[in-house]
Amino acid sequence: MDATPAYLKNARKATQLIFLVCGLGMSSWAPMVPYAKDRLELNEANLGLLLLLLGGGALIMMPLAGILANRFGSRIVMACSACVMAISLPLLLLIPSVIPMAVALFVFGASIGSIDVAMNAHGVQVQNLFGRPIMSSLHGLFSVGGLFGSLGLGFLIKLGLNPVHAAISISVLLVLITGIQYKNLFPRNIEQEAIERFSTNEKQTTPPKQRFQWLHGSVLFLGMMCFAVFLAEGAMLDWSAIFLRDIKGIDPVFSGAGYAAFSVAMAVMRLVGDGIVARLNGRTVVVGGSLVAAGGVVIAIFSPWVFLALFGFVLVGIGAANIVPLFFSEGGRLPGISPTVSIPAITTIGYAGQLTGPALLGFIAHHFSLAAAFGFLAALLLLVALTYGVRR
Repeated sequence: MDATPAYLKNARKATQLIFLVCGLGMSSWAPMVPYAKDRLELNEANLGLLLLLLGGGALIMMPLAGILANRFGSRIVMACSACVMAISLPLLLLIPSVIPMAVALFVFGASIGSIDVAMNAHGVQVQNLFGRPIMSSLHGLFSVGGLFGSLGLGFLIKLGLNPVHAAISISVLLVLITGIQYKNLFPRNIEQEAIERFSTNEKQTTPPKQRFQWLHGSVLFLGMMCFAVFLAEGAMLDWSAIFLRDIKGIDPVFSGAGYAAFSVAMAVMRLVGDGIVARLNGRTVVVGGSLVAAGGVVIAIFSPWVFLALFGFVLVGIGAANIVPLFFSEGGRLPGISPTVSIPAITTIGYAGQLTGPALLGFIAHHFSLAAAFGFLAALLLLVALTYGVRR
């Protein structure tokens, strides 16, 4: 018989749904990009610069969100961020000029960065009190939200709604889910009790000063590991279609199949990942997953058949799925370091990899080849396996 208290079960469900809200809201922007490009009459270069503001808003807000979560509690930050995201979403289809659009994208990105940090910090505390792994399933709901968000707006438009009304419908859904689940999220006092219980080093009489905790070796190490894995995930989003079209000769109509295969594999593995993590230790999952993902990239590069290359993308999704949730779990249990410090630091460093990764791969592809750029990804994943495997 499951003896888990009802409030913990409710908190887990509520946190899962907040991860769903984040994935749904963020990915709903993807099908809006062509509308924004046409409305603002942007070329590809100008659009790329504009999109940098979304990532910049997220990157700047992540450390600030940690400070706010520590002061007011994660659920306040999650609720406010979800509301800002919901309000911003339809505006991205309405704003008629570039400067206001840049501001709106920055605010939208900031809301994504804030909710990302707060939900991961909250999820770590729920997991600690639960006493068994749950972070993989939380990130699994984020992946599910990403799949539905990227398809949902187009589906609503196909049903006859104009794009703005479709975006408003998604925004209302985001606010409803957040509002209904708010009471089940931990209030600040329970969250602080969990933090003090699980992140205090028993051998320390005084905790280290907060301003130095960002520079702790374990925080920086986990941040750099996240940087590498996020870079690989970002490469799947930005370069897989071009890789399949230019290197494997796939019809452009089907060039998105690589990212679809990667995304579905990752979502499924995250949904079942808690059981895998419970049976195996974290080191095995990280090292084994990195090796599987690296092998998938190598298969995609050297396969003479498109279907085998797609299987390579599936392996990347399977291998990478549970690595980042484990890094967040470990970051939330570092002795003497509050998760409201470690999680924003790890998230910020990791997200920087997702932002800079596509440009780095583009540089390698320009000077060598796209296959060489994907080879760099495989080497990076092997480096993750090696460094995490030998780490004491």
